[in-house]
Amino acid sequence: MNIQIVIPAHNEEAYIERTLKSLLNQTFLPSKIVVVNDHSTDRTFEILTKLQAENSLIQVMNHVSEGQHQPGSKVVKAFYHGLQSIDAEVDIICKFDADLIFPGNYLERLVSIFENDPKCGMAGGYCTIQDQDNWIVENLTGKDHIRGALKAYRKLCFDTIGGLKQSMGWDTLDELLARYHGWSVITVPNLHVKHLKPTGATYTKAARFKQGEAFKKMRYGFWLSALASAKLAFRKKSLSYLMDCMKGYFKCKDPYLVTETEGRFIRSYRWKNIRKKLS
Repeated sequence: MNIQIVIPAHNEEAYIERTLKSLLNQTFLPSKIVVVNDHSTDRTFEILTKLQAENSLIQVMNHVSEGQHQPGSKVVKAFYHGLQSIDAEVDIICKFDADLIFPGNYLERLVSIFENDPKCGMAGGYCTIQDQDNWIVENLTGKDHIRGALKAYRKLCFDTIGGLKQSMGWDTLDELLARYHGWSVITVPNLHVKHLKPTGATYTKAARFKQGEAFKKMRYGFWLSALASAKLAFRKKSLSYLMDCMKGYFKCKDPYLVTETEGRFIRSYRWKNIRKKLS
């Protein structure tokens, strides 16, 4: 299988070299790694230029976007900039973050999953974070969810769902739309990736309403949005997070990201899973 990777990178001088070396040491190598230097003001571009000169698999692109981190839109815009360099005959498209260390057999395991299951549209392992001397699974979402940091898409599935939405919630919506179109989403519990930078570490106060806005734009409806917000707030141990989510939900006037039919499927799928967990 032809695997190609796009990595958006903004001020990742502390991590990017380790990320790329872990990908270059895979038992199954990608045919191309496109790294998008997204408006970095540190040594990220200098490090990337050096690594590109050392390995022909690495291709560096520059992208000028807003300097402020905006969950969802900024990283997806940088990803699409890099996607221009992905070959048309690619089988698997990966969107990886620039602060990950992959186990040596990560891509080999993904290839095996995609080859053995033609209905698999997306696959991925689990992100882990360091807790003193141990690495533990990052407990922010359900175990059936592939974190936005390490997405891998079958090209046909990626095209079918219309690619990625430039909005917070894109890494949930992609899976919901994949399932809507009949694709399966496979997570591998024992395939652990080290996540060097905690999720949300660069989020700004201006972005605090974005999660609620995302629920609204995905047509979750009020009660489902409230439950999802409460669940996230509980995991973050923050009542103010719940309040901000709901404020974002009610303030949102942006267009929906999905059609009415897709919205009905999403609500039905979410409620079905909730009932299953309660039974």
